Amino acid sequence: MNRAALIGIMVEDSDSTREINEILHQYSEYIIGRMGIPHVKQNLNIISIALDAPNDVISAVSGKLGRLSGVNVKTIYSKLPDKEE
Repeated sequence: MNRAALIGIMVEDSDSTREINEILHQYSEYIIGRMGIPHVKQNLNIISIALDAPNDVISAVSGKLGRLSGVNVKTIYSKLPDKEE
């Protein structure tokens, strides 16, 4: 069963950008939307990823991103699973 989730990503090391994009591409079928905001003054990139995926997929994406150098990740889940069609 799928759930909606939001992954917040703070990229403090731009050298990790390629790996971030590779991970997100790997799970692109689950991504509802993506927004990236450069914070030039802080030399920081802020990315939010909205997902509709099973719990194990959400955890895998979050875990892979969180292991990258200079990348901080937090994930929040909807309280309710998606409605079955």
